[in-house]
Amino acid sequence: MQNGSRASLNAEVNNIDCAFCQRSDIATNILKETPAFLVVADHAPLVEGHILIIPKHHYTCYGEVPAELDAELLALKSEVQQFFAQYYAPAVFWEHGIFRQTVFHAHLHCFPFGDTEYDLAEGLHSLIGHSQNDIRAWYASRGQYFYMEDAYHALLFSPEMDRYMHIIKDVLWHGVSSHTHQTAWHSQQQRYEEGGPLIRATIEKWRLFQQQGAAYADETSTG
Repeated sequence: MQNGSRASLNAEVNNIDCAFCQRSDIATNILKETPAFLVVADHAPLVEGHILIIPKHHYTCYGEVPAELDAELLALKSEVQQFFAQYYAPAVFWEHGIFRQTVFHAHLHCFPFGDTEYDLAEGLHSLIGHSQNDIRAWYASRGQYFYMEDAYHALLFSPEMDRYMHIIKDVLWHGVSSHTHQTAWHSQQQRYEEGGPLIRATIEKWRLFQQQGAAYADETSTG
């Protein structure tokens, strides 16, 4: 279990063994860089438009990311939501919160899935979140979690395999299957091998999105 003091220490250093710190797996897929974050096309995408928001400093999960970065993070999430609204479907945000994580560096998955099909009445979630502070408070007191957010709710889940597999199979798989021709879940290696066209399409659409935003800003400044 981590606490605030550990988080502030992590903010000072990057991990030489971390692919995200060294950018070895993401350098060619970076869509945007801000003072504290990178926006990246996932190198093993579930669908076209699969994006990651990654803090530059080495926090193990978003439960460690300090509050002073919240405004920047929320602005990037809003930008991704606008991008998805223009080219894909409403955003679903997902984070492993260390539980079942493969890269132990905080990264927020952004999926253009639209509605998640998760029914609150199922009661699989442990907490309805209202801000990043809820994630930090959970992590400080309870440790691991996983997190899902759609247009209606932000949900924290206890790190239990039955809950996790239910969300993967019945919620995230619904998003994948409804936006692709896949009939079975692809492994990370399969997605990496097959993901080139999806990544290139995402990068190109993001480039157009940014150009349109810049053109609109120019028009309003001179209009």
